[in-house]
Amino acid sequence: MTGPASTPPGPGGGQGRGIFDKELLDRCISCGFCLPACPTYELTGQETSSPRGRITLMRALESGDLAPDDPTLVEESSFCLGCRACETVCPAGVEYGQLLERWRDHQWQGPGRPLIARGLKALVSRPGLLRLQGLVRRHARGGAAPEQGQEQRPVSLMLGCVERGLYPAVSRAARELRPELAVPAGQGCCGALHAHNGDSATGAALARGLGERLPGTVVTTAGGCAAHLAHHLGRDRVRELSEYLGRAGHRSAGEVRAGGRRARVTLQDSCHLRNGLGVTRPPRDLVAAVADYVELPGAGTCCGAAGTYSMLRPDDSRAVLDPKLDALAELDVDYVVTVNPGCLRQLRQGLRRRRSRVKAVHLAELLVMAARSAKDGGTGDPAEE
Repeated sequence: MTGPASTPPGPGGGQGRGIFDKELLDRCISCGFCLPACPTYELTGQETSSPRGRITLMRALESGDLAPDDPTLVEESSFCLGCRACETVCPAGVEYGQLLERWRDHQWQGPGRPLIARGLKALVSRPGLLRLQGLVRRHARGGAAPEQGQEQRPVSLMLGCVERGLYPAVSRAARELRPELAVPAGQGCCGALHAHNGDSATGAALARGLGERLPGTVVTTAGGCAAHLAHHLGRDRVRELSEYLGRAGHRSAGEVRAGGRRARVTLQDSCHLRNGLGVTRPPRDLVAAVADYVELPGAGTCCGAAGTYSMLRPDDSRAVLDPKLDALAELDVDYVVTVNPGCLRQLRQGLRRRRSRVKAVHLAELLVMAARSAKDGGTGDPAEE
């Protein structure tokens, strides 16, 4: 059910403030197709908490009809998850993700900049600190292992900022699956965190810099990083892991078992991988090759992690996650697979709160579990590092 269309505010400041690209704003025709796709509109039923309503607010900000410190502008620029589900259903092709970045570039400055986001951006902007995480947590490292008799094109495994510290087993699993993945030293942040938190210029510069340091195809185990890098480096250079495995002709070995039977496994999509790059089939095919795949109702809707969102707005983040946890309980699965570290953290924390028997694992970990079972006859079980 959609609400009444909103009429954009009047010209107000005349020439406008130059915050937004007028062509991007003008694409929105206020049709309302985005409303059912928006998680925050689903929570509140309020027009201002929908993509259409937020674009109306952006127009008011641009025209001068609303001041930057207007409480509704401040609230809605933060309340939006940035999942980009609205883009997939928009008949006018509104690039909402770009509009949101420009809105936060303007809104999240000075005292309006969230303190947590400011701290995280400062942390990941220091490659030395990121390397220190690797020394402690033992993420993947080293050069590629070339296959005899085959000329190898360079393929670089990108180490995600969050993932290398919290889930180093993911990058190790990726290299165990595909030894040709090189892990160049000295990697920094890809810039996605900056772009989504009010500093898109730095986000773009970091992406380009990382692209210069990583030779050849860049493979990432984080869906959000994949979408950001693809936007700045070009789609032909960037591959999310499941996509790369499919193109490389990867053949999964073994199977994952639970309780003496083939495990029941579902998957939670990465919003930016699904909505930004349109990648949905590869991870499902890989799961189905090693387990009984069960589709999760609402797999394509946000889990509430949304980068820094779960830290900036924990109550709203949990409200978005709760229906997904309910669906997981009803499915009676053994594992839920993710393709993004933020989603992995969000689901693991939610499942622990519920004391659920369902385990959240990264796709790379699941595939390694299966491969190891083929070698030693066991089932494997990824440690929740």
